[in-house]
Order: sequence, then structure tokens, then C-alpha cells
Amino acid sequence: MQDIDPTTASVARMYDYYLHGKDNFQVDRDAADRVAQAMPEIRELALENRSFLRRSVRYMARRGIRQFLDIGSGLPTVGNTHEIAQEIVPDARVVYVDCDPVVLAHGRALLATDDRTTVAQADMHRPEGVLGHPETTRVIDFGAPVGVLMIAMIHFLTLEERGPVMGRLLDALAPGSHLAATHVTREGHAPEAVEQIEAVYATTPTPIYFRGKPEIAGFFEGLHLVEPGLVTIDRWDPESDTRDRPAEDVGTWLYGAVGRKD
Repeated sequence: MQDIDPTTASVARMYDYYLHGKDNFQVDRDAADRVAQAMPEIRELALENRSFLRRSVRYMARRGIRQFLDIGSGLPTVGNTHEIAQEIVPDARVVYVDCDPVVLAHGRALLATDDRTTVAQADMHRPEGVLGHPETTRVIDFGAPVGVLMIAMIHFLTLEERGPVMGRLLDALAPGSHLAATHVTREGHAPEAVEQIEAVYATTPTPIYFRGKPEIAGFFEGLHLVEPGLVTIDRWDPESDTRDRPAEDVGTWLYGAVGRKD
């Protein structure tokens, strides 16, 4: 297993800190605090992003998706994918994928008694490692529809990676599969704030790329977008979810959508 490095900020541990978690180091907190200087609503946005995840998992589970691949899942927190999916589909199967060794350790502890849910240490930049990981192939049947989650993840791909990574992932999926994803946007925000946040993430192993809607739409190429399409996440609520109603205006830093493979 990859060693844990407490001297370099980790995207997964920064996100844990945004969500008021305790599995992070001082270097993660310092980096996250610098992001908060440019994006004061970052904690509320992280919570709203998790709310989008829950809404999208319920949407997919209600349409017969029984297995989920949560790529870049981060550290376990309240309302994990398997908990939400299994409320609707009790035998739903979930693979959590992350490259951070802290996520792997905590995930294994959390899921030790659930043989339908597992964690795989793999990097989305190398989709073959995600799809072919022994834990993935043990739990996921790629001959049946899969719900793929890339929540706050695709903005860590370069535009050059977009085609090869997304293409390989989507090629592996059976018709009826769905992809849910969110991506930060520079639209409507001060260029100085965007530059400051990008500079913080550039000090981590995982740079972030703010983009406009047309560039973000390319990550869903080849999929049929569920209404209302690609929108800021405060506007994505096709089922009027009473448990996870979007928070008004908080989600305007993020575009999100769910696409179906026909």
C-alpha cells in the first residue's frame, strides 16, 4: 500500500476537513483554509455536493441500478453511497475507489462486515486500474447497468485526459448505466478567487481546473442527460427530494449532471 504522507496536502483529507471530519493533518487544514479565503462558502458547498451525491444515488437506484462504482469517494462520512443505495435496493453493491491510503484503511474498517461493499485503491487517471482492480471485478458485473459516481472529481482531469479517461470508463459500461458527476466552474466568480484556489491545489499531487459550462459538458459526451441537464447543483433536483433539497445559491461553484448510456 502507498505510504501516508503527512507533509503533503491530500485532496481527500482536505475534503474531509471541509466536511468537519477528523481524519486530516495540519498540512491539509492549512491548504483548505487558504481555499476558504477565496471561497468562504467552501464548507457549505462540500455539504451541498454530498447532498447532490445522495440525490443522484436515489435517482439511479429507483431506476433499477443495483451496483455502483464511486470513483474518488474520499473518506467515509454520513450518507455514504452504499447506505443511500441500500435504503432503496437492499442488496445493492458498491465499490469505493480512491488513491489515498487513508481512505483505503478507513474504508476497509467501515466495510469489514459487508460483502456487497468494498474499497479499491486506484487512480481515476488510469481507468484500467479502476476497472480491472480485483475488488472491482469481484463486486461489479459490467454486463449489467452500473451507476458511476465522479463527484467533485472530473475537474482533476486535464482536457487532454478527458477523452481517454471518460471514453474508457464509459466503454466498459452496459446500456442503461448512469454517470453522475460534478465539476467546479469559473463562471460568475472573480478570476482572482479562481486563481487563488487553483494555486493551492497546484501544491498537492492533484491540481484542479476551473472551467466553463461548454468544456464541462464534454465530460458527458455520448450520454443522454437526465433533465434538467447540466446545471449548477443547486438546480439539480428532478425528483423534488424532500430529504436533500438543494440549498439555494450555495451550489453555484459547481455544475452537475446525471447522464444515461443508451
